[in-house]
Amino acid sequence: MGKFIELVASDGHTLSAYRADPAGKPRGAVVVIQEIFGVNSHIRSVADGYAADGYLAIAPAMYDRLERGFEVGYVPDDIAKGRALKDKAGVDAALRDVEAAVKEAAKAGKVGIVGYCWGGYVSWMAAARVKGLACAAPYYGGGSTTDEAIAEKPKCPVMAHYGEKDEHISVESVKKLAAAHPTVTVHLYPAPHGFNCDQRGSYDAPSAKLARERTLAFFRQHLG
Repeated sequence: MGKFIELVASDGHTLSAYRADPAGKPRGAVVVIQEIFGVNSHIRSVADGYAADGYLAIAPAMYDRLERGFEVGYVPDDIAKGRALKDKAGVDAALRDVEAAVKEAAKAGKVGIVGYCWGGYVSWMAAARVKGLACAAPYYGGGSTTDEAIAEKPKCPVMAHYGEKDEHISVESVKKLAAAHPTVTVHLYPAPHGFNCDQRGSYDAPSAKLARERTLAFFRQHLG
């Protein structure tokens, strides 16, 4: 079980973050960026999972600037609330919060970032704009395959995961990103959006397992 800590961003904003520590000395650290649903039980379990694999895991509460302690599930009303906050959360502010988490995580060694849904987009942008990252593993980042996002230039190794059946992100746009960034490893899975979340109807266990195995191998390579 992890615990909540507080982080301070460069503009003075204080945000909470879920911190999960490994049993022994950390191999490195992983910053976990939430979906639109907040640092809910699923994101905490993801952080716990990376801690079990030997990494210090920190999941910053990315909506604290808008609504402190926001945490919902996956019913339609929850989705609507999460999307409303996502639409208000600017990328610059989000990256300041990521930066605060990266600085804290760096006390454990090299830092990687993984994010899901909106967090996948934030992770992609962080790879290009946030200092101190050794690698990034965005999952089905909504907005990450727009022309604007594709124009970003990652400054660290990136492994990106997408679903072929994603109703929000077309395979064509994923292929466009891959063509524009030949050094980025892009994986496609026979799965819908949100395939990693075992609390959603879109969960695809085989795809989630394979993506996690690939991500862990990627982290072992770049973090330790």
